[in-house]
Amino acid sequence: MRKYLFSAGFALLVAATSVSITAMTPPAFASQIKYVVNNIPITTGDIAHRAAFFKLQRKKGDAAQEMIDQTLRLAEAKRLGIRITDQQVDAAYQRFASNNKMPLAKLDAVMSQSGVTKEHFKEFIRAQMAWNQALSARYRSGEGGSVTEQDAVRRMLDKGGSKPTAMEYMLQQVIFVVPASERAATLAKRKREADAMRARFNGCNTTREFAKGLLDVTVRDLGRVLAPQLPTDWAEQIKATKVGGATPTRETERGVEFIGICSSREVSDDKAAQMVFQAEGGNDKDADELSKKYVDELRKKAKIVER
Repeated sequence: MRKYLFSAGFALLVAATSVSITAMTPPAFASQIKYVVNNIPITTGDIAHRAAFFKLQRKKGDAAQEMIDQTLRLAEAKRLGIRITDQQVDAAYQRFASNNKMPLAKLDAVMSQSGVTKEHFKEFIRAQMAWNQALSARYRSGEGGSVTEQDAVRRMLDKGGSKPTAMEYMLQQVIFVVPASERAATLAKRKREADAMRARFNGCNTTREFAKGLLDVTVRDLGRVLAPQLPTDWAEQIKATKVGGATPTRETERGVEFIGICSSREVSDDKAAQMVFQAEGGNDKDADELSKKYVDELRKKAKIVER
């Protein structure tokens, strides 16, 4: 499945432009609500930042319509229960700076002086990450012309490749539930409890035993999951964790969670070929078409009011 993030071309452009735009600080402007999309306001400031973003990318586009589409994408991701944390966004922003060999302060300056602003770029990152997950979920459901296992193998062999292998994980999810109404008062305490249990974790067979004496702890067996199917917000941590261990704890909308790695093995079969093919962008054209179709559907159902 194609990753909808900022392009390498844009990254190089930012790096190349960072010095020359130091004198381009835009004038201040008053921000007013221009559109309301399903009760979510889009301001003239939002649109101006996106127009500056297009200019920095040397890309043509309708900034207002792009902001409407981004608002629809974020709302749909929220409806699906997809949440991109500030930590994930900050990490992606940091990687962007590192990949372009510039300190964060320099990237901050580029965003500010070009009129994009760090905040606007980070919200763009958040929207792209969330939309990628929403598309992946829809793609896996069979919409958008998903390739069959046999098609994936055939296409790889046609290109001269061999059938790929993929890591298959047996996973267990542990959730220290924190109700929304109690989040401010109890989240820190629940985080300490989760960290303590995670430190004792030594395999999936004893998890429920450990959880017995704890309040509001849910243990879920996730079954076998191929590496390309891992949720993007957990994938790196799962891959970095040894069998019998557990990922670091994370705060989520449900509370505090960690994932236990029960077992892992390398598999080579048609299902693995299908997952690897899609994860490596082997069906980018279908992904683009699916994204456009998805947004068009959201637009048709949306209430968009221009002020």
